[in-house]
Amino acid sequence: MGTELTKRLQLVVGPVIAISLLGYFIYHIIQGERGLLSWRQINQKIDQAQTRLAETTLEQETLERRVTLMRPDSLDPDMLEEQAREKLNFARKDEIVILDEELAP
Repeated sequence: MGTELTKRLQLVVGPVIAISLLGYFIYHIIQGERGLLSWRQINQKIDQAQTRLAETTLEQETLERRVTLMRPDSLDPDMLEEQAREKLNFARKDEIVILDEELAP
C-alpha cells in the first residue's frame, strides 16, 4: 500500500509543480511590474505626454511669434496698437468692442 501511494504521489507531484510554475509565470507576464498591463499603461502615459508636448510646443511657437513682433527691430504697428488697446483699455468712439473670454489670458 505504501509503495503504490508513493508511485501515485510521484506521478502527481511533477505535473503539479509544472502547472504551478506555469501559473506563476503567466500571472507575472500579465500582472507583474513589467507585465503586459504595465506596458499598456506606460504606452498610454507616453501618448498623453506626447499630446501635451505638441500642445505646449504650439503654444510656445505662438508666444515666440508674438514676442518677435514686439521686438524693437521688428516692431509691428498693429501688434503695438493691439497691446496698447488691451492694456490701456482704449477704444475709439466709433468702435464696438467684443471681448472673447476664451482668448483672454
